[in-house]
Amino acid sequence: MLESVELLKSVELLKPVVALIAWTMVMWFWMYVTRLPAMKAAKIDLIPGEVYEEKMAALPASVRWKADNYNHLMEQPTLFYALVISLCILGADSQLVTIAAWSYTLLRVAHSLVQAVFNKIEIRFLLFVLSNVALLVLLGNAVSLLF
Repeated sequence: MLESVELLKSVELLKPVVALIAWTMVMWFWMYVTRLPAMKAAKIDLIPGEVYEEKMAALPASVRWKADNYNHLMEQPTLFYALVISLCILGADSQLVTIAAWSYTLLRVAHSLVQAVFNKIEIRFLLFVLSNVALLVLLGNAVSLLF
């Protein structure tokens, strides 16, 4: 019975991980829904050996923002995924950990929306810093369980 309870706690902690992965796929879809028509309109053909970045720079900024954000979702959130999975393995079950995990996920979604829609750097930076606070809380909990 105790093992079932522990497993349920771990499952709850994995929900923000799955939610952020699902959001990442939304951004992937949004990126291609905007990028492919823009590439066609700009008559951009991708030819092996040519400089890809120069061609993408010709796209409107609002199109590039989605791709930039998708790339951002492939970077720092990998630390979040590793930390939350580690916390599940370690049996973390505090409300603080759950709140921090959901906070990180929701702040990254907000960051994505800001970057993809109007890209106000000051707001993005604030959301990024706040998401790092949540990440630090998760890290602190992992360290306290390990050492």
